Amino acid sequence: MSDATLSLLVLAGCVGLFIWNRLSVGVVAILTALALYATGLVTATEAVAGFGDPVVVFIASLFVLSEGLESSGVTAWAGQQLITRAGTARNRLLIALMGLSAVMAALVTPNGAAAALLPVVVLASRRSKQSTSQMLMPLAFAASAGALLVLSGSTVNVIVSDALFEATGERFGFFEFGLIGLPLVLVTIAVSVLLGRQLLPDRSPTSLPADYSAHVDTLVEHYSLDVGFFRLAVQPGSDVVGSRREQVEVPDGVVLIGVQRSSGAPAGADDVLSVDDVVVVTGDSAGITSLVDRHGFAVATTPLTRGTREALLGREVGVAELVVRPRSRVIGEVVFAGLVRSGVTVLGVRRLGKDRGADHLALAEGDSLLVHGPWPAVEAFAADDDVLIVDSPELVRRQTVALGPKAWRAIAVLVGTVALLATGVVPPAIAGLIGATAMVMTGVVGGPQAYRAISWQTVVLVGGLIPLSVAIASSGAADLVAGWLVGIVGDGSPQVVLAAIFVLTVLLGQVVSNTATVLIVAPIAVAMGNESGVALAPVLMLVAVAGAASFLTPIATPANMMVMGAGGYRFSDYWKLGLATTLAWFVVAVLLIPVIWPT
Repeated sequence: MSDATLSLLVLAGCVGLFIWNRLSVGVVAILTALALYATGLVTATEAVAGFGDPVVVFIASLFVLSEGLESSGVTAWAGQQLITRAGTARNRLLIALMGLSAVMAALVTPNGAAAALLPVVVLASRRSKQSTSQMLMPLAFAASAGALLVLSGSTVNVIVSDALFEATGERFGFFEFGLIGLPLVLVTIAVSVLLGRQLLPDRSPTSLPADYSAHVDTLVEHYSLDVGFFRLAVQPGSDVVGSRREQVEVPDGVVLIGVQRSSGAPAGADDVLSVDDVVVVTGDSAGITSLVDRHGFAVATTPLTRGTREALLGREVGVAELVVRPRSRVIGEVVFAGLVRSGVTVLGVRRLGKDRGADHLALAEGDSLLVHGPWPAVEAFAADDDVLIVDSPELVRRQTVALGPKAWRAIAVLVGTVALLATGVVPPAIAGLIGATAMVMTGVVGGPQAYRAISWQTVVLVGGLIPLSVAIASSGAADLVAGWLVGIVGDGSPQVVLAAIFVLTVLLGQVVSNTATVLIVAPIAVAMGNESGVALAPVLMLVAVAGAASFLTPIATPANMMVMGAGGYRFSDYWKLGLATTLAWFVVAVLLIPVIWPT
């Protein structure tokens, strides 16, 4: 059996496993690399060389850049601006959402754009009384189109640019993809606006992502933050020094909640006050002023209430609702509203559904607390074994806090990375590494956060399938398939050759990831271009476009899968709008690509 036949059999097995869908795509990629080694099509070094390929490094770095923009609030700001400016009219809102999705996909990859905008679209749909099923599939399709605006928009772009370099010594320019990408974005929006109402279901999903737009309002109501509390520091010379808590005289309308010692522990009923202790009180402003003047206190903290709710959630500070776990080590500890521990302030305490914030309460299993403080301190509770956190502070911050304190650093890093990619001063992999490292060094993302941001499944998928692409090219399989396709199209025009490649790529791309599809098709397309006499630049650009046209099934791209639950979609819902969009792409690509890149 020839090497070409063997490589095609391995390809068929790889596609079959993808369609079977019982193994993760990463496992399929590894099995493919091992099969290539076992059959002698590649050496051991070649079988694992894909994991060190510059394409893989660049892809991994893009995930870190995307995480920096999202975690710093840049994407939240973009979403809030869209909702404010687009209004609630269906077509206007849909155009704005798809336009933003396309732009964000160019900056943070299609999957990152879909993930970041999913809660924004859900919120916009609710406010405009539109069904999420009418909005979310167009969002995913626009993200796929937007990935073709710039080189770094998708792994597919990087792969075809790399293939062009290997074949001709030239690469596609950073913004060159936009010559075909922009028309495709416009036609994608047009199809969804004109045909979406007829081709998309009008269905309510069984579940929706959490909407935190009213998060602060909900907590304010639940914990009855009507008056709030003052924290008053005991100053030297104060007449309360040496007195017990009940001996402190307070005016009418003022309630003394508790005393916190300078060490941080709550003062007991028999403890006497010392300098730097903090007295926590609640009441009307006139009474508090009188109390401060009478006993020589200094105001350390003013109330956080309904009237100052904007101070509860911002760029620097946030809130979290905690529940005491069973067998928690904090059971029995005394707390009250106004107590400060580990940099966070207890705003309220509830037991059995009743507000107990003004009482000295020994914590018990199931008690809930509302705490407020700097975001790092608040987010640290997510890893605390003693409490359960009700809503993820990280998700709350990302959705509600626009342009956080790290936003401008994230934007500066992104601009610098794009400049490096656009000018070609360094190779794409180096530019990506510089950008990802800068995100970490500037503090936009932490080291562990950067590792978590990388989709290792994607990295393994690309690294494991690069040897298959190499084997198809080196074994002669690409020439074999290319000759078969050329035999079918005969002496047709370059448009006919491009059309054949488009159909092959699109059909494969509906059941295999677009990254895997392009890795497989690229060497076949190069061989077909060489055999038919068509220039490789239009051929490979056509492969990039067809690889991004993953619209017919939900499994075609992660972005399609992300919107499935929130949109209430079924598997069979995708092909209707997907087919209309694919046909529009086919026409645009086959007609425009030979004009932009002469054949």
